[in-house]
This record gives sequence, structure tokens and C-alpha cells, in this order.
Amino acid sequence: MIHSTAIISPDARLGEGVEVGPYAVVGPEVSIGDGSRIDSHAVVESHVRMGKNCRVSSFASVGAPPQDLKFRGEETWVEIGDDVVVREYATINRGTATGLGTTRVGNNCMIMAYCHVAHDCQVGNRVIMANAATLAGHIEIEDGAFIGGLTGVHQFVKIGTLAMIGAQSGVSQDVPPYVKAVALRQGRNRSLFGLNVVGLRRAGLTPETIATLKKAYRILFNSEMPMREALDRAESEVEQTPEVKHLIGFVRSSKRGVLR
Repeated sequence: MIHSTAIISPDARLGEGVEVGPYAVVGPEVSIGDGSRIDSHAVVESHVRMGKNCRVSSFASVGAPPQDLKFRGEETWVEIGDDVVVREYATINRGTATGLGTTRVGNNCMIMAYCHVAHDCQVGNRVIMANAATLAGHIEIEDGAFIGGLTGVHQFVKIGTLAMIGAQSGVSQDVPPYVKAVALRQGRNRSLFGLNVVGLRRAGLTPETIATLKKAYRILFNSEMPMREALDRAESEVEQTPEVKHLIGFVRSSKRGVLR
């Protein structure tokens, strides 16, 4: 159903069964997949490709220009996968010509109220951002990560698979996959607090895989040795399952350094 007060650009493409609520705006160069819903007063501004069965809640903004002083109106995009929920007052900005040109959100994500996804961010599948979590530009979030409420993430940071970041964190370095992190809490001298075991079990990792990850974690993050030495030791002493390889490769390739 398209409400009579909704404003829809003539060149917007709406799939089968799309609903657009009262006073919502769907702008030019927008495509919205089957079964999606744009609630009252939401704005899908322009240059947005949205998948099936998505919901954009009231007063959310998707596809607004990037908040980048270098932006001069170039053609850039937002791409959103299937089954994504964007809650009230959340904002997802388009990419920049000097960046990747596209801000992406994968499938089955939930972007809760007041969250912000800035230009050129690459958000994987099954990512959850709790209320008022904010991403600066050029951030990469791998599949299954959870970002706690009121958390700010610095530009160019990378957050690993199934990582869980606690609320009110300020994240300025990469967050390794599979871990629990709480960054910049007053009175704490460390940021990592073990593996995200509950999340790993829910994702279907076996007890044996989790035990192997724990061994790698202890070497990388609980020892006092330099990280380069710890990486070499983890490679030589821990069974190289796909998950352990991913953890070691993530840390080794980090450009900003990882939280410890």
C-alpha cells in the first residue's frame, strides 16, 4: 500500500508488495525490493539499492549525502541487502567518490534507533548495532558482529567476525574476531575480555573449535610477548582451523593495531 501523502519520485522502482507510509519520501535513483516497508516520515533520499523484506522505520534517513567536506555531489550509493531493519532516527549515508563510492549493509542486519552508518562503511551480514551506536567513515564490520549501544567507532577501524563490543565504548583500534571488547572504560587497563563464547555457540561453532580459539586467544592477548612473536607462536603451537587462521590473519594484517 502506498499512502496518499507519500512522495515518490517517478523514477523510483518499488518491488511487489512494498508499503510506503504517510509522509514518507522515496527519492530518485532508488530501488526497493519486494515486501519491504517504508514507515511514516521515513526518507529514502536518493541512490539507494535496497533488498527484499526490509523495513525503514519512522524518521530514519537512508541515502542522504555523506557528511564529508570533500563531497561535491558525485554519484555515490547506499546498498542494503535483504531482511534489514533500520529503526527510528537511524541514518545511513551514501559513499564518497574518494572512498569506495558505496556504503554497504549486508543481509539480516538490525540498525537500532539513533544509529549512524557513515560514508563508505562496509557492514557484513547478521550485524546488530544497538541504540545510538555510531560508525565513522570507511569502517569494515565482518559478519555476525554486535556493536553495543552508545558506542563510537573511529574511521577506518575494522571489527571482526562475531566480535561483541560492550556499550559506551570508544573504539579506535581494530577489534579481533570472536572476542568480547569494552574499550576506554575508566579504571580498566585492558579492552578484551575473552572470547564471545555465547555468540560462538549460537553461530554453531563446535566445543572443539572454541577450545582451539581459546588457546590461540591466550597466546595472542594474555601473554606479555610482543604481538609479532605471539602470532608466530600461535601459528606453530595451535591447530590451524579456519577460525584460528582467520583470527591470526586478521591481527597480522591490521593497519591500526588491535585492541588487547
